Amino acid sequence: MTKLYLRLVMILTTIFMAIPALAWADDTTEAVVENTISAGDTAFVLISAALVMLMTLPGLALFYGGLSRKKNVLSTIMYSFFAMIVISIQWALYGYSLSFGPDVHHIIGSLDWIGLKNVGLDANPDYSATIPHQAFMVFQMMFAVITPALISGAFAERMRFPAFLAFLILWATFIYDPVAHWVWGVNGWLRNLGALDFAGGTVVHIISGVSGLVACIVLGKRKGHGSVPMIPHNLPFTVIGAALLWFGWFGFNAGSALGANGLAASAFVVTHLATAAAALSWVISEWIHHGKPTTLGAASGAVAGLVAITPASGFVEPMSAIIIGLVAGMLCYLAVGVVKAKLRYDDSLDAFGVHGIGGTWGALATGLFATKAVNPLGNDGLFYGNPEQLGIQLIATASSWAVAIIGTYVILKVVDVFVKLRATDEEQESGMDISQHGEDAYTDFVLSASMNMPGFSEVKERSTVVKPVM
Repeated sequence: MTKLYLRLVMILTTIFMAIPALAWADDTTEAVVENTISAGDTAFVLISAALVMLMTLPGLALFYGGLSRKKNVLSTIMYSFFAMIVISIQWALYGYSLSFGPDVHHIIGSLDWIGLKNVGLDANPDYSATIPHQAFMVFQMMFAVITPALISGAFAERMRFPAFLAFLILWATFIYDPVAHWVWGVNGWLRNLGALDFAGGTVVHIISGVSGLVACIVLGKRKGHGSVPMIPHNLPFTVIGAALLWFGWFGFNAGSALGANGLAASAFVVTHLATAAAALSWVISEWIHHGKPTTLGAASGAVAGLVAITPASGFVEPMSAIIIGLVAGMLCYLAVGVVKAKLRYDDSLDAFGVHGIGGTWGALATGLFATKAVNPLGNDGLFYGNPEQLGIQLIATASSWAVAIIGTYVILKVVDVFVKLRATDEEQESGMDISQHGEDAYTDFVLSASMNMPGFSEVKERSTVVKPVM
C-alpha cells in the first residue's frame, strides 16, 4: 500500500511540476484592466464562483456523506474534498485550456493556455467582455470540480481511494474537458450545431450521472447489497447538504449569465421555481407509492429539480420552469424508487437516477420550452415554433451519453490494470473510513493514518469501530 501511494505521488508530482515550466506568460500577471471591465459583473461572477464552490464543499459532501453508512462517511466526504483539490490544479495546468482554449477541429481546445498562459486580467470577449478572463476561468473551474464529485455517489462505499484519484484525473481530462469544449468552447461542434445548455445539463449532469451508472456496474455491488440494510446514517446531514446545494445553485445557474443583469434574474427565478416544483412532485409520488412523505424525498426531489432546470435556466419562462420541475420530480423518483429496484444495479447514492435522468430530461425540455423572449441569443424550442431545436437537443444528449458510457468504461478498465478499483470484502466490512484513511468519524480518538504503523493493531483490537456498522 505504501509503495502504491508513493508511486501515485511521484506520477502526479511529475505531471504537475512539468507543465508550469512551459507556461509562464507576461500577461498572466498583467495588471492592466481595460475599460470594458464591469466592477458589478466581476463581483457577481466571483461571488457566483464561491457559491458553486459551496455546492461541492460542504453541500455535496454533506449530502452524500449523510446518505452513506456511518463507517463510510469520511471516505464519501473525501471524494468531494479531493475533487476540489485535484481538479483545481488540473484545471489551472491544462484543463481550462483543453475546455475553453483556441479550437482544434471543433473537438478540443489547444494547449495555448497551458498553465493559464494568456489568461490574464483583461476580458476575453469570446466569453465575456465585462469580466476579467481569470474570473471566467475560476467560475468554470468550480463546474469542473463538482462534476466528477457527483459521480462518486454511484460508487461510494466500495472504490479504493488510489483508484479514485487516478480515475478523477483521467475522467476530467478525457471526458469533461472535451465535452465542455463541444458545448461551450468557441467553435465546439455542439455549440456550432446550436445546442442549448445554459449551465451544464449535458456538460455536468448527463456525463456525470451516466458515468456513475457505468462505474457502479463495472465495480459491482457493495458487499451485502440486497441482504444487509444500507440506509442513510444521518439524514440531517443530507438535508443540510441539499439546502446548501439549493443555495449554491443560484451561483451555478444565475452566475452563468456572466453579469448582474436581467438574464441572471430570470435564471435565478426559474431555478427556484423548478426546484420547489420537483420537490413537491417527488414527495407526492412517494406518498402515493409508499404511503409516507419523507424528508429524504423532499431533499432528493429538490436536487432533481435543480439538475433538470440547469440547461434550461437561461432560456425558459417561469411557468415552463414549474412544468420542468414537476416532471423531473416524478421521473427521477421513478428512476430511483422503481427502476433501480427492478434492474438491481447498485447506484449507492443515486447519482444516475437524479443526475443522469434529471439531466437528460432537462436537456430535452430545453428543446421544448426555450424561447428567445427570455434570451435573444438562444433559440425557440418546439412549443415556440421551432421543432428543429428538439432534434439538436437529442443529438447533444445522445453524444453526451455515448462519450460518458464508452469513455468511463475504458478509463475504469485502464485504471484497474495499474490500481485495483474495488475494495476487498474485508475493507468494506471494516468500513472505507478505516481501510482507506485510517480514521473514523464517530470515535473519541483518531486512528493512525497508516494501518501498518506501530500500535495500530492494538488500537484496532480495542476499538469497536472496525466491526460491521450498518
